[in-house]
Amino acid sequence: MKFILAFLTVLCASAGWSAEQPMPAPATVLKGEVLEVRDVESYSYLRLKTGDGEIWAAVSRAPVKKGAKVTVENVMVMNNFESKSLKRKFDKIAFGSLAGASAKPGVTGSAMASAHASVPKAEPVADVKVAKASGPDARTVAEVIVRSAELKDRPVQVRGQVVKFNPSIMGKNWIHLRDGSGSAADGTNDVLVTTLDQAKVGDVVLVKGIVRTDKDFGAGYSYKVLIEEATLRQ
Repeated sequence: MKFILAFLTVLCASAGWSAEQPMPAPATVLKGEVLEVRDVESYSYLRLKTGDGEIWAAVSRAPVKKGAKVTVENVMVMNNFESKSLKRKFDKIAFGSLAGASAKPGVTGSAMASAHASVPKAEPVADVKVAKASGPDARTVAEVIVRSAELKDRPVQVRGQVVKFNPSIMGKNWIHLRDGSGSAADGTNDVLVTTLDQAKVGDVVLVKGIVRTDKDFGAGYSYKVLIEEATLRQ
């Protein structure tokens, strides 16, 4: 229990919730009728009528219709949650996985909540210095961030060191990459990469992917710049 409480404390801190705000409620199961559906890029928000009243739930995007009877499993409830994608704040919202044919295997409420809470920032790493990749699409980490408007939706190659690795969030692995360029003061020294490939902290890898800007994953969490659909090669 102490471990779980410690994990939730770190999760809330990374999401920007203050200590005064209520902690997430224990996992549970929700059953109810869908009164309203609001879809964003990766998630479906469902307003449910349950035996205990109405509540909003967030699940991986699915073709759910108004009036459907659904079950949301592995639920984690968050209080005072703001969604930038929907431009509204929820007093209470449940993150979980939709039971049945639309359910996504291995996606628990805590994993969903972790994903919504954003990938944690990398710990400070001293003296990262990696030679720039070669080729017409080669860029440094700082160049990807500073020139993101120009590079939007274009392929890039970036060689850098993995300073943070978060596996299996929303079906992807999430990596923080640094190469010694840029500045921590303005956030140009670290770029987020999503990939299906594996890596570990400390690896020096060549990332090949597509630059995306203003990416909104739903539940209020968006990124100004990241590299998606990436492959890694050491």
